Amino acid sequence: MSPTTVLSTDEIAPRERGLQWSEWIWRHFGGLQSDLYGDDDFDGHLAASRAGDVILTRLEANRHRVVRTPTMARTSEVPYLKIVAPWQGSAIVHQQSREACARNGAWVIYDTTGAYEIDNPERVDHLIVMVPLTAVQDRKLRIEGLMARPLGASGISRVALETMRNTYLELPNMSEQAARGAGETIKQLVELSLLELAGRETMLTQREALRDRIRSHVQRHLGDPGLCVDSIARTLNCSRRHLYNAFAGEGETIAAYIQRMRLEACIRELRQRAGPERPITEIATSWGFGNPSHFSRLFRGHTGMSPTEFRRGG
Repeated sequence: MSPTTVLSTDEIAPRERGLQWSEWIWRHFGGLQSDLYGDDDFDGHLAASRAGDVILTRLEANRHRVVRTPTMARTSEVPYLKIVAPWQGSAIVHQQSREACARNGAWVIYDTTGAYEIDNPERVDHLIVMVPLTAVQDRKLRIEGLMARPLGASGISRVALETMRNTYLELPNMSEQAARGAGETIKQLVELSLLELAGRETMLTQREALRDRIRSHVQRHLGDPGLCVDSIARTLNCSRRHLYNAFAGEGETIAAYIQRMRLEACIRELRQRAGPERPITEIATSWGFGNPSHFSRLFRGHTGMSPTEFRRGG
């Protein structure tokens, strides 16, 4: 029977749950910052088991975010590929200027040796699978272009999804030898899924390629108050219609994406404690917000707090 680690906020005083959860997330996943979108009410449950050297964790919690900075990635002891596969809720993975959303029936893979951010904007029930990076290095896969891509809809990645889920559910009934074998199967299926994805990536649709170019351009020019659909179209030498088509099905418009990226850049800067504090208006202006009142309204809608409250308690 595979040993299980179980952590729950049920026995923690409500006002202490957020801090305790952040500490658990930091320890269990090898260094991750966590925040709760400014919410006061939180509960979370985490149960983890091993299938050989593959770690499978079921995470049930209120909405929250996790961030792995470049410094955290450099200091990590064990390199993993990490997979988030929701049963309920959604996960939005940001890595290498890309963004991928997973819901029930899909999974997204990302690399713990690089910086990333995961948004869980609603209550979630996720399966998190950590596969040693060495498991997919034998075939010299160029994994950089395969991270933060959605998988699981069909083909071998669908088989991998069902295998990961069933393995987690049945681990309590497995011998240690059987669990190791299940872990090896998961590693093989993940590698095959990435190989299949790599084959498709050689024939990336123009829409996918343009979407990546848009996001990369936005990341480089967030501080430009003139950044908009028209300016992006001129720089990338394409029509507004092509830009809108590239973002079709993403769940937000290009303008909403720009706004969210700007807000998250301000949030990261307001979290920082080192050195003298910059005025909040100066931070907002540096990331392209021209109207302080408009910025404050957007910030409160995104985090549940004013920028000043967030700086004091975030």
